[in-house]
Amino acid sequence: MSRKMLITLIVLMAVVLSGLILVQGSMIKSASDIREEQFNQLVANALDMVAVQLDLDEQRLAREYASRGIIPGQKNNPDEFSNVFPRNSMAQATVSFQLSYSQGNVYGQMEENYKADVADSLKVSAISQMQRFLEESLEQERRRQQWLRDADWKNYEILLEDRSIEERIDSARLELFLKNALAQTEIDLDYKYAIKNSTLGKDRIIFGDKEYEPGNKMKEYPQLLFQSDYSGSKPNYLNIYFPERRKYLVKQTGLTIIPTFILTGLLIAIFAYALMVIMRQKKLSNIKNDFINNMTHELKTPISTISLASQMLQDGSVTNTPSIIAHVSNVINQESKRLGFQVEKVLQMAVFNEGRLKLKFREFDVNKMVKTVTANFELRVNNKNGTLHTEISADRAHIKGDEVHITNVIFNLLDNAMKYSKEIPEIWVKTENRKDQVLISVQDNGIGIAKEHQDQIFDRFYRVPTGNVHDVKGFGLGLSYVKKIIDLHNGTIKVESALNKGTTFKIYFPQISN
Repeated sequence: MSRKMLITLIVLMAVVLSGLILVQGSMIKSASDIREEQFNQLVANALDMVAVQLDLDEQRLAREYASRGIIPGQKNNPDEFSNVFPRNSMAQATVSFQLSYSQGNVYGQMEENYKADVADSLKVSAISQMQRFLEESLEQERRRQQWLRDADWKNYEILLEDRSIEERIDSARLELFLKNALAQTEIDLDYKYAIKNSTLGKDRIIFGDKEYEPGNKMKEYPQLLFQSDYSGSKPNYLNIYFPERRKYLVKQTGLTIIPTFILTGLLIAIFAYALMVIMRQKKLSNIKNDFINNMTHELKTPISTISLASQMLQDGSVTNTPSIIAHVSNVINQESKRLGFQVEKVLQMAVFNEGRLKLKFREFDVNKMVKTVTANFELRVNNKNGTLHTEISADRAHIKGDEVHITNVIFNLLDNAMKYSKEIPEIWVKTENRKDQVLISVQDNGIGIAKEHQDQIFDRFYRVPTGNVHDVKGFGLGLSYVKKIIDLHNGTIKVESALNKGTTFKIYFPQISN
């Protein structure tokens, strides 16, 4: 996959994922808005029910006055317009109606007064006074009877509207109405209420909960009261708010949005994983291409040398003296070994990957093994005018493992130290004890490894990028082989390096007591 195709694929995946997230976000927002609108409508319905109940209470009061025949404004009925439902006690919700006179009482009282006056005095003025009082009383009774025949209970309701809001509403009944109305709408939330009067743009709380403080972030629900007043509704409102409204709405919408959040999170995780896999595959593809190029070069060079040497022997272009034949034969032999060694490396890694490698564990002395390896390798270092320093300091150097493969591990590290050293190599090989472990370290004065590449140098086919300079040949298999062998021996390997300051590899093996 080309870089351009990879970028295009990533952009398309990002666009699709962004679109899905936007759609999911829009759905969550819509679900939340619907839940909130439903809640607001239920509260509005409940408050409307309360307002209707208060209207009905006042209508019942007006009917009660009409049925008792109380004349509005009559002085001998001082309690005629007192609230049927007193605010302080529901038990006092009664109305006392008393008529201070009747037609029979008026005539009897007049007759007794008349006889008394005649007995005391026969003055004409007293008789005239009593007659006038009798006539006025009869006229008043006649007008009362006439009003009762013509009056409607609504006349009483009109007169009741003039009372103050405190007289028109009983707080105990209002709380009962609120509780019942909210229960019918299945809203089981704590609430605070207040009766407010809004005049000239200023709100004044008449009565209600003492802790009524909705704040700026609390939604307040108002309901206009007594809207059917004949003289027009007054600016009196029943206000209510719910302190836990926001949590309630989130909880109600949670069943809808939680699966959406989960699915969206899974989509993001899958996208991130797919992107990681694509990038890893791209990286592996580049590493494998580099490996193939290196392998082609490494195999082609000895093959070309062998082909040229055999051609020289075949066509007689050189004098076939014993020394020449021996030299050409030696070149063919060395290049054949080199070719076989490279092929063996590839086959060896294939064996590792298939899990078919079988190690032969036995006890051996690490100090002796290191001395043998450094003695054989010292000639190569000397050929470059370098120095190989060996420090054997481990007192307890016996471990259990496959000596052949561990020997190959040390050879690989020394070979890398030679390849990546500067013009004159300086290499140190040391053994020492660290608690219950044997430490083997290989240090060089080479070009070093940048920190960002140190975690990847043990990966198969990986080679530290060097731009367009490829003066050091290899497959990128050596350190991968080293790591696998050490892991199979329950050991650990650490690298310490800095650019242009050399590299140190430290290998730790579990020691066994002598």
